[in-house]
Amino acid sequence: MNEELRVSENIMGTMSENKLLLKISLPLIFAMLIQALYNVVDSFFVAKISENALTAVSLAFPIQNLMIGVGVGTGIGMNSLLSRRLGQKNQRAVNSAAMNGIFLSLLNMLVFVVFGALFTRMYFQSQTDVTEIVNEGTAYLSICSIISFGLFFDITFSRLLQSTGRTKYSMISQFIGAGTNMILDPILIFGLVGFPKMGVAGAAYATVIGQILAMCFDLAFNLKKNKEIRFRLKGFRPSCKVIGQIYAVGVPAILNTTLFSVFTFGMNQILIGFSTAATAVFGVYFKLQSFIFMPVFGLTSGMIPIVAYNYGAKRPDRIRKTMRLGLFYALGIMLVGLALFQLIPKQILSLFVDKPETVVMGVAALKTISLGYLFSAFVFVVASVFQALGYGFHALFLQIVRQLAAALPLAYLFSLSGNVNMVWWALPAAELLTAVAAFVLFRAVNRKQLSVLEAKPQ
Repeated sequence: MNEELRVSENIMGTMSENKLLLKISLPLIFAMLIQALYNVVDSFFVAKISENALTAVSLAFPIQNLMIGVGVGTGIGMNSLLSRRLGQKNQRAVNSAAMNGIFLSLLNMLVFVVFGALFTRMYFQSQTDVTEIVNEGTAYLSICSIISFGLFFDITFSRLLQSTGRTKYSMISQFIGAGTNMILDPILIFGLVGFPKMGVAGAAYATVIGQILAMCFDLAFNLKKNKEIRFRLKGFRPSCKVIGQIYAVGVPAILNTTLFSVFTFGMNQILIGFSTAATAVFGVYFKLQSFIFMPVFGLTSGMIPIVAYNYGAKRPDRIRKTMRLGLFYALGIMLVGLALFQLIPKQILSLFVDKPETVVMGVAALKTISLGYLFSAFVFVVASVFQALGYGFHALFLQIVRQLAAALPLAYLFSLSGNVNMVWWALPAAELLTAVAAFVLFRAVNRKQLSVLEAKPQ
């Protein structure tokens, strides 16, 4: 039998849409919640050192987010291509997508190793002249960048499991990695049970050790459980065609994160003009926000292989039902976040900041920014559909509107009022504008792809 015809029917073409979405997404949501806890625990313990230490980690966040974004963006492109090839039952193309994705992860890692070795101090000096922040931030970020192989390969191996619907295994790996990080954080930061006291550098080491352990488990799960992908190093040659297909979706996804890093960098510059406390509040907010957004990202990540597979299999009915279910669940998650940040913001912030004036500023930030969450849910669901269908640049355009064309300019304009609390209003305003853009773009894609597919005989 021709190798192209050896892929059996996958559950993404047979299982009921609701059961399938929950089966794939719930482990991802759980894994994302663990990842959010991962980030928050770092900030929780670092905040016990000093406010400058917390500011240093907050200023490092755009680069850390960029590393994750490059890895996840490449993984999304690989995931989308691989799932479509599964839907077409093309085994050779499935294997090629996987191996080229692994190769790209190696290249991505090397770029950040160079950055970590040569440019981290320069990065912090471009933002502040406070010596303590520069020194601690440089120590933290250089470790996370130079020892980043765990991060990049963990993301890739996890995405390979997701692409075939085996998300429970990536959830287990994330749980192990995050649990390791949370255990090691206080030990390495404060020098417990015989370890030296490392401060902020200890938080970085705890992070990379957790990433490496998660990578090892994800690799093992792929080799033992992921039978629909055949890993063949012998004779492998990078394919420009396959890399182009991966990055047709992956580059816009990476640029999405690049835009977010530019956005956070720009917001830090605006806020530090008010005070270092404002920057610390912004950093804490994004760590807290991740508890709400990460589950939605887990949900939409689960949608991508389902939509992509059924697009390849020419099943628009399953695509539409998956979209409706995804939007329903995303809105529910965002409603929970909105309620928490409106009702108990002070109690949440008090875990990270002690100064009363900083808490007051943070309460205003959480209450204001969360007003845009329901618009965000719609944007994230539509963007995931674009990525699954191969319309990566549509998803990129939404992020351009959301962060660069709307949020940053509005934040700057509002900052001219001299009131830091006005700056927070830029974010919900940007979410509303992006939701309008997402609706217009989706109508066009629906007419061009899904409606046409429905008109064709199955």
